[in-house]
Amino acid sequence: MAVETTRSEDHPSVKVVVSGTPRRRRWALSLLEPGTALGLFLVVSLLLAGLLSPWLPLNDPTEINLSERLLPPSWGHILGTDHLGRDTLSRVVHGARMTLLAAAATLALSMTIALTVGILSGYHGGWPDTALMAVVDLLLAFPSLILALAVAGALGPGLFNVLLAAGAVWWVGHARIIRGVTLGTRQMEYVTAARAAGAGNLRIILHHITPNILGPIIVIASLDVGWIILGIAGLNFLGLGAQPPTPEWGAMLNDARPHLQTSPRLLMIPGAAIFLAVLGFNLLGDGLRDLLDPRTRRPGS
Repeated sequence: MAVETTRSEDHPSVKVVVSGTPRRRRWALSLLEPGTALGLFLVVSLLLAGLLSPWLPLNDPTEINLSERLLPPSWGHILGTDHLGRDTLSRVVHGARMTLLAAAATLALSMTIALTVGILSGYHGGWPDTALMAVVDLLLAFPSLILALAVAGALGPGLFNVLLAAGAVWWVGHARIIRGVTLGTRQMEYVTAARAAGAGNLRIILHHITPNILGPIIVIASLDVGWIILGIAGLNFLGLGAQPPTPEWGAMLNDARPHLQTSPRLLMIPGAAIFLAVLGFNLLGDGLRDLLDPRTRRPGS
C-alpha cells in the first residue's frame, strides 16, 4: 500500500493508493472494508483462542471447587465462576477450541457430501440427476435443525454423534447450489475441449470442473460456518452433544439455566461468545462473497 500526498494552497490532502496487481488490490480493498475487517478480527481472535487455549495461563476448565461457586468477577477469576466453582473464562476459551473443531468437522463432512452429490448430479444429468435431486427435495422438506435433532437423538448423546448428525443433514442445500454451478461450468469451452481431447469423466471433474467452482464453494463454506456453530450449540444445549465436564458453549448455556435469576452472566458470557463467533464468520463470508463472486462484485473493484 502506498500513500500519496498532494498539496494545495489551502491544505494538504492525503490519498491512499493501493499498489500491486489488480488481484492484490481487490484483496486489500476488501480487507479495508469495515465489516470485513471486523469479521476477520473476530475470526482470527477465535482461532487464536482455540489453538492456544492449552498453553494459555488459565485455570483448569474442569476443576471443581465448591467453596468458590458462583463467585462474581474478580482478579482471580476475571469472568467469575460457575455453579461448580469452575473458572468461567477458562471454560469459554477452551470452549472456543471445541467449537472450532466441531464446526470444522461438520463443515468438512457436509461439504464432501454436497460436492459429491452436486457435481455428479450436475455433470452427468439424466436419471442420476433426477434421483439425487429427488432425495435432496425430500430432505429439504424438513428443517435442518429438526432433522439433525432427530438423527442425533437416534444415535444417542455424544459430541461425535452430533457432528455426524449435523454433517449428514447440512449438505442438502449446498448440493443444489453446487449442481447449478456445475451445470453452467460443464458447458464451458475448456470442458468441451478436454472432452474432445479424450479426457475421461473423472479427469474432467477433478481438473476442469472442481477448480473452476472453488470460488462459490469457498463463499458457501464461509457463510455456513456461523450457522453450523449456532446449530451445534443448539444441539449441545439440548444435552445431545458434549457431555460434562467438557467445556462447550451450548452446554454452558444449559448448565446456566437454573441460575438465570441469581447469576445471569453465566448465560450472557457463552451467549456473547456464540454471537461474536457467528457475527465474525458471517461478516467475513460477506466480504469473501463480494471478492470471489463476480455477480456481486462492485464496479471498479
